Amino acid sequence: MVAISHGNTAPAPSLLERFRRSVARDQFFAGLCILACANGLLGRIILAASSDGIAGLLTADVSIIVLFACFAGISVLLEQPTGEITSADLGIGLIVLLCVGLPIYSLSWVALTALSLYMLLWANGSAERQRGALIMLALAVSMLWSRLLFQLLMDRILAVDSMLVASLLGTVRNGNLVGFGDGSGDMIVLPECSSLTNMSLAFLCWVSVTQWVGHRWSPIDILWSLLACVSVIALNVARIGLTGLSQRNYEIIHGGIGAQVFGVIILGVILGISVLSARREIFARV
Repeated sequence: MVAISHGNTAPAPSLLERFRRSVARDQFFAGLCILACANGLLGRIILAASSDGIAGLLTADVSIIVLFACFAGISVLLEQPTGEITSADLGIGLIVLLCVGLPIYSLSWVALTALSLYMLLWANGSAERQRGALIMLALAVSMLWSRLLFQLLMDRILAVDSMLVASLLGTVRNGNLVGFGDGSGDMIVLPECSSLTNMSLAFLCWVSVTQWVGHRWSPIDILWSLLACVSVIALNVARIGLTGLSQRNYEIIHGGIGAQVFGVIILGVILGISVLSARREIFARV
């Protein structure tokens, strides 16, 4: 004999429904951030490799601060993954996937900007999600929007850098052309020497460190962030000023070990100010 049940049988959940149940909301957001960051950084590495060959892989325009920001933002999102994926989350996820899939690497940073703003404004259900979104937004600003701003205002920004360097050397400037301190010629302040790039990295480092350790921002933090940016400007102007003392200094400092030493100094100052700003939370963890 065979028993036959006439009760209603619940339909098996769809693949999408099983995905929504098995993956937490923060894990979903973290995965999208990983895709956007990886594709955006890949574009820079490919560009460096296409122009400089194998050596370009080692000299790609990817700062250690950028890599730390990627790690910090994603790790914060995965600290306590909670929430169930909503239909709106899937919509923003589709937008991110479309941007990442197109062969325009800068669109990855546009997607990361949209995702970060979405998490901050419409999906800010937890402190960890908000902290991770702030880091990702600062990363997108540093990697895309500050660079676009520089392109729009390049002449004015370079003019300010050149004016500061000329004042330090006591020489005459013409646009971004500054005379050497010993009168042996002139040097050009190129876009790569601008203070704006280091300023955006300083702000990114400060946001990443403070949010990674869970530092609560207060009005005094405005001064800390300004101190980081102003310190970078002062160090960059001092570097260009030392470079412009003579053509011999230019050859020593502008490239090779001189540039590396100043890079380490600037990185140390940025990191030091960021750590001091969040020292209570950092020492509490230790």
